[in-house]
Formats: sequence, C-alpha cells, structure tokens
Amino acid sequence: MTSSELETPPLDAARRLAERGDLDGAAAILAELVADPHGPDRAQAAVGLAVVLEERGDVEAARAAARTALATGHPEYAAQAACHLAQGFEREGRAEQARAAWQAVLGVGTAAYVPLAHLALARLATAAGNLDEVEQELRAAMESGDPGVGARAAQELADLLLEHGEPGAAADVLLDALEEAPAEEVPGLRVQLGIAHLELACAEFAESVEYGADPQTSALAIELLARTLPLRGRADDAGRVWSYGLEHEDQTLAAEVRLRYHRDA
Repeated sequence: MTSSELETPPLDAARRLAERGDLDGAAAILAELVADPHGPDRAQAAVGLAVVLEERGDVEAARAAARTALATGHPEYAAQAACHLAQGFEREGRAEQARAAWQAVLGVGTAAYVPLAHLALARLATAAGNLDEVEQELRAAMESGDPGVGARAAQELADLLLEHGEPGAAADVLLDALEEAPAEEVPGLRVQLGIAHLELACAEFAESVEYGADPQTSALAIELLARTLPLRGRADDAGRVWSYGLEHEDQTLAAEVRLRYHRDA
C-alpha cells in the first residue's frame, strides 16, 4: 500500500473498495467508523455500511446499520437511512414498516426528502384504499416547496379527483400547480386541465338537458354532450345520449336532435 493510500480518508477508502467490488473490505472500514459513537463520520459511515451490506445480501444487518444512522438525527444521513429502510420495506411488500420509515423521514424534516416521503405515503395509502390520506399526503407534497414534486403530486391528485367525480376541484388543483410548475411539467398539467374542463363541460351539458330548455337549446346540449363523451372514452354513454334525444317524446326536440345527429353523415 502506498503512502498516498495510507493517507486516504477512511470513507473514501471504503468507497473505492466498494467500487472495485471488495464489499467485505469496504464493510470492515465502515463498521469501524460506525463503532465509534463520537466519530464525526459515524452517520455517513452507517448509511454507507447499510448500502454495502445490502449489496452483499445481508439485509437485516443493513437495516441495523440504517437504524444506527437514523438514530444519529443527522439531517442528511438520517434522512437517507430512513429512505433506505422505507424503500427496502416497500420492495418486500411490508407496507406498515414502509409507512413508519417514510414517516421517520418526515420526522427528520430535511427539506430535500420531505416531498418524496409525502409522495411515498400517498402511494401506500392508495394501495390501502385510504383515499382521504392519499389526498392529504398529495396536498402536503404540493406544499413542500419542490416545484417538480409538487407538479407530480398535483397530477396524481387531479386524477384522483376526476375518478371520484370532482372535476371542478381537479381544475383548481391544476391551476394552482401551474403557477409554480417547472416549464417541462406545464404541458402535462395543461392537458390534464383540459380533461378536467371536458368533464366540467359534460356536467353542464347534462344539467342543461336535465332541467329542460327550449327544443333548440336542449338539442344543442344533447349534441355537445354526445360528441364530447367519446373524448373521455365514454362512447357507450354517448350512444345513450343520442338515443335519449332521438326518441324524446317532444317531437320538436327529437326532430332537432335528428338534424344534428345526421348532419355529419
């Protein structure tokens, strides 16, 4: 070993060994650093040890190292350790343990990791069917200060609201997100906003038909509704709307609808 290698800081030496595939050598150096409760590099070494041990296939020892890093409360490495734990539990389908680990990320409070934790908690809540928690976590992600994550959370929340028949609320979410979204996220948000507006339009057309109007206005509403529904993948519903108008007991209305139905034929 050369003098320069002897002078290499232990963390750098461990990293180089790991990069060369010497996981045992890297683990030995990192474990020694972790064993010093007052060492300045203990938190970082514990995270590194968790990664190396997991790569070596020693999952439980890796988690023990990650918990050591988490216990230090270090704003960067404790957060990394909690993320490491959470992601591992998610891969194994251990939802409750993953949820606790992501909440630990929030407990550390490091700004760079908080948005990701909220998105992850929303994902777990979706899998559990807890829609109120999904909305809560997505809104928290939107307000966490990361514009990119906020835009992604807004899209997910808008999808959720659209699925549950709340296009107006979805549109509000998307409009808020557009105010701070990164340029690359704007096109997707605008497309989704257009979809929300289509749903709002369908609702307005349907209400116009339901509450009744003069035959010309009702026929127009029926046509617009029937021609808009297929854009949302609802061709069968569109057919029923046409049938409603074509077979209406008001013969004047039915005749108006018939003209509109056949004008593109």
